[in-house]
Amino acid sequence: MLVFRYNRVLIALIIIGLVAASFVTWQRHVIERANVQVELVSDYDEIVEMARIDGIPLQAAFRQLKNAGLTSLAVFETTLEKLAASGVVTAVSTTQILHSYHAGTLTNWWWRNEVESGRLAAGQVYVLDRETDRFAEVHSDLERRVGKHRVRYFNEASRRFLIVDAPYESLIYWNLGLPTYEMQTAASNGFLILARPTNYAKVKPDDVKAVFERIDSVGAAVTGLYFVGDEVLGFPDQLPLVAAEMKKRGMSLAMLEHYTQLQFKNQDGMFALGELTGYSVARLHQLLKVEQPKLSVAEAIHRQVLGSRERNIRIQYLKMYQRPLPGKSLIETHVAYVGGVKSGLESYGVPTGPATTFPPYMPNRYLLILMTIGTVAAGVLLLSVMLPVPRRLQYALVALLSAGLGLPLLFGPATLPRQITAFGSAVLFPVLAMTWQMDRWRATAPRGGASLIRIMLDGITGVSRTFLMAMVGGIYLAALLADTRFLLEMEIFRGVKLTFVLPLLLISIVYLTRFNLFPGVDADDSRHLWARLLHVLDYPAYIKTLLGFGVAAAIIYVFVGRSGHSAGIPVPEIEIKLRRFLEVTLYARPREKEFLIGHPSFFIAVMALYQNWPRLFHFAFVVAATIAQGSLVETFAHMRTPVYMSLARGVDGLFLGVVLGLLAIVGFHWLQTLTFLLRRRLPSDE
Repeated sequence: MLVFRYNRVLIALIIIGLVAASFVTWQRHVIERANVQVELVSDYDEIVEMARIDGIPLQAAFRQLKNAGLTSLAVFETTLEKLAASGVVTAVSTTQILHSYHAGTLTNWWWRNEVESGRLAAGQVYVLDRETDRFAEVHSDLERRVGKHRVRYFNEASRRFLIVDAPYESLIYWNLGLPTYEMQTAASNGFLILARPTNYAKVKPDDVKAVFERIDSVGAAVTGLYFVGDEVLGFPDQLPLVAAEMKKRGMSLAMLEHYTQLQFKNQDGMFALGELTGYSVARLHQLLKVEQPKLSVAEAIHRQVLGSRERNIRIQYLKMYQRPLPGKSLIETHVAYVGGVKSGLESYGVPTGPATTFPPYMPNRYLLILMTIGTVAAGVLLLSVMLPVPRRLQYALVALLSAGLGLPLLFGPATLPRQITAFGSAVLFPVLAMTWQMDRWRATAPRGGASLIRIMLDGITGVSRTFLMAMVGGIYLAALLADTRFLLEMEIFRGVKLTFVLPLLLISIVYLTRFNLFPGVDADDSRHLWARLLHVLDYPAYIKTLLGFGVAAAIIYVFVGRSGHSAGIPVPEIEIKLRRFLEVTLYARPREKEFLIGHPSFFIAVMALYQNWPRLFHFAFVVAATIAQGSLVETFAHMRTPVYMSLARGVDGLFLGVVLGLLAIVGFHWLQTLTFLLRRRLPSDE
């Protein structure tokens, strides 16, 4: 029997890299645990609307929501439409006034005088003060948005008004500026403020300073900015100024998580501003407008809590339900919603309050270099146990590849080399783990069959060892990308779908170096891998073979299509219910690929080998078992997920997989026994 020897020097390099990765992973864990506080935010305008519909004072609505745990109110820029509806100003189209005058229906003496004076022209807007102290703010906002040359101020006969040279149909909907009155009202009721400004056309430094001057009017209550529109404030030329003003006030930048749960809904200048603020960024989650009405309040609460636990969501944006719960008003429904999210978070030890943000963090470059060398060593080790590679060539490959991937780390963050190394970790370690297990099987598997208890015990110990070896790749991956940009998902792991496919391809090749899939090839032939590959390619294409390949292709299509964050293949309703059950029951929901497919397949692979099933069956279950190890490591590629959560997910998957694996081999044993009894009974009945 051909014996494959593992280079101990390469193993030592892997262990050294693992020590470095473990240290960085612990640093990452400390940072993550120190930044878990979640901010609960609702719209100021929506609360006003709910209070009006329910017929209760606004102060009472604020008090109920504050007691329920609402942290902050989101305040949008005002508009002429909104100001007119709230009685601050009166906005009138001059075109309509002229129509009424010429039709003889304009009876108000003041308007008739305006028309007859020749000052009133078509295509303008009159903005009249309604005896409020907010008119100066309206005047300033209009001048900044449409230009001073297009706004004329008049103060005649105890009446203040503006004539704005702009189309009425557009002007009344334009964002003007953050309303001081609303921010002061929110602050006086004990809320923090998430300001929602928009950018200016041809933004100038004075525009940026005006926004922050307005914010300063309410003191330190404004703790974050969540921009409206396709651009952040200051894009493209004033981003350094915006960042400086934010840092001066200790404000964070809210970024809306994309509906695929990968990265963010893009706004021009968003990533650049985040970098300029020193990554004072909070991931924000908001249910889709078209999705929320379809969800019960309980399901919405579950989604919000899960997002903060699993995806580093630090701002939960809670929108109102248009239809109240049975027996409740709109405000009472929103109170139940807010209170449910707060209590759900606290049940997992997640506090609520102002959103915390990660400090700027980058692992030590020399530790990263050690991890790079360890990953390269793992790749060369795998190559050496697949093909006869001389020791000197192994060391030369380690030196060359380590230099290519590691030297850039001396000069900067080296994002691409680290992504390549992380990808290598995700692919190599699951294959190495299964390869080592196959070599143990070749050396220790009983040749004359084994008892059910022996299969169970060897299955448990084998899958546990393989799990721990594959976990090395997870720790490498978690540490290689452990900087703030990746934790926030401003940068991401690349090659998710390939990490599912490549380990299966590699383990298939490795399997051919260990076992004969088909008779007729000498196991000790020095060219055994190439000979076996040719033998597989020469295998007759029977109908059953084509059907087998068709089934395998369908499985691979589903397997790959369900991975990643694209829309892909839809999830069946029964699986959604299973996921929800596991999310509620376990600390972290394990992946179905692991506990339903991979780990049980490992047990069946042991049974197939020990009981001398056809080799093709053993091969199929070994490949399926590799799915679990690849999925385990790939879990750590989701850098937005706290590292302890990824670890718990893997352990939960192993536990369930062992239980299902034991049940699977008991089931196969029962079927074998039943088949044996039936075969004995049939001849006696003839």
